[in-house]
Amino acid sequence: MTTPLGPTRILIADDQEDVRSGFRLILGSQPDMSVVGEAADGLTAVDLARTLRPDLVLADIRMPGVDGLELTRRLAGPGVPDPMRVLVVTTFDHDSYVRTALHDGACGFLLKRSGPGLLIEGIRAAMAGDLLISPQITVRLLQTLAPSPTPAAPTPLSPLTARETEIARLVAQGHTNAEIGEHLSISPGTAKTHIANIQSKLKARNRVGIAAWTWENGLADPAPRK
Repeated sequence: MTTPLGPTRILIADDQEDVRSGFRLILGSQPDMSVVGEAADGLTAVDLARTLRPDLVLADIRMPGVDGLELTRRLAGPGVPDPMRVLVVTTFDHDSYVRTALHDGACGFLLKRSGPGLLIEGIRAAMAGDLLISPQITVRLLQTLAPSPTPAAPTPLSPLTARETEIARLVAQGHTNAEIGEHLSISPGTAKTHIANIQSKLKARNRVGIAAWTWENGLADPAPRK
């Protein structure tokens, strides 16, 4: 997979016309993104991807013919000689779907309800060689990393300040920058700056890394999102 010199060329694969139209409007508003094709079923998407060679394919899970998981396997899976970037964007967040998609080479797994901001962030992350998963899914998967309580276990030495630890907890709960800002009475931009500092201190590649570190070190607040 190569990094494009111009705008990221994107193929949209979704069986709903209104969803494709919405994605097209969102991506068309970004100067670094360009929609080069659309497909209403998986088989057409695979054929178009191999013909157009887009930089990234946005794929729904449930489509006629070939579903998004099989599309991911065919375009990005193990053994594919020239794999493409496939970003799964769907309404279905079953754990088995997430694990299968990531195992077969998906460069991210986003829920449609996560909004346009995360969609754009997910595409840019994929193009940078990173991986982004919707916060709602991240929380559910990472809760299994929470350590069993052991009274004798020492409290981990954290490199984070008290405010950064508070923000890391909110990231681990799956909150967006805007939600963190509202919760702490700070601007989304300030929340973003704090998160960048946290990533640097933890050497985490993204929000998933922050959440994983928080859960693994027993610092996460298990309270659900509200």
